[in-house]
Amino acid sequence: MYFPYALVPLLMVAALQSGEPGTKDGAILLFNGKDLTGWGYQSGEKFDGKTESDDKRFSAKDGMIVVNPGKGIKQLWTTRKFPGDFELRLEFRAAVNADSGLFLRGPQLQVRDYLVAGPYKKLQKYKPQDWNEIVVVVKGATAHCTCNGELLEDALKIPATGGIGLEADRGQMEYRNIRLKESK
Repeated sequence: MYFPYALVPLLMVAALQSGEPGTKDGAILLFNGKDLTGWGYQSGEKFDGKTESDDKRFSAKDGMIVVNPGKGIKQLWTTRKFPGDFELRLEFRAAVNADSGLFLRGPQLQVRDYLVAGPYKKLQKYKPQDWNEIVVVVKGATAHCTCNGELLEDALKIPATGGIGLEADRGQMEYRNIRLKESK
């Protein structure tokens, strides 16, 4: 079978122009691993091409979004909205007693040093100060949320559309491999 190799550069350009890098399983990478492109504050401030927010609460470093300690609560949101069903996967690492959050179209799922800061203090598979995985499966107006396979929320009520957000509250948090796979 003949394959026109001259088309390879054209296919690569088309993939890059789609604006959203994907993974082998068809998921969208919400964080490109190098800067805060696709993220911003709800005030309208966008951080495309920047490695840190203007107030330095969020930075892109070593393939992670780092939530830096500071004063007050700040929220970093995707500039894109997600109206359909989806599965969101991300990894996080919390410093001792760190407090953050994952916003799902609006409502917040607590993401923190769970065994110290709660509210999920009885998790058996949570690894303090190590990488943990959150999986959120959204169907309709509810989200099923787990950490390392253990239930956090069975049916968190969420609106029909909205972005994905990360909160800066207390201590340092790190997020990586943030990917979302839309259901068909």
